[in-house]
Amino acid sequence: MPAKKSATPNRAFKVADQIQRDLTELIARELKDPRVGMVTIQAVEVTPDYAHAKIFFSVLVGDAQECEDALNQAAGFLRNGLFKRLHIHTVPTLHFLFDRTTERAADMNALIAKAVSSRAKED
Repeated sequence: MPAKKSATPNRAFKVADQIQRDLTELIARELKDPRVGMVTIQAVEVTPDYAHAKIFFSVLVGDAQECEDALNQAAGFLRNGLFKRLHIHTVPTLHFLFDRTTERAADMNALIAKAVSSRAKED
């Protein structure tokens, strides 16, 4: 008889996805800190026991470090807002981290374009 697969990983993804949607709305509508500009939540990683969540974000306008500090200071307020919206026993402690993926992607695109143009000049 095949072993029964656990539904826990799928549930963790669903909880992380719901946290991402709710945090996006909470930050846009209820957080009034001027240091938090136009923030995009890129990803949420939840620990298996739902005690902690890493929230990766990017900023369109403003200083990334200032925004990270402001979001980490407002983590309790945002967690309280999540508690009212989510229907789970444990709402995770939030840890905000600036996501540099878009910056790295732009740098890689620039390097690729430079390599292609130099190769075209050689041919």
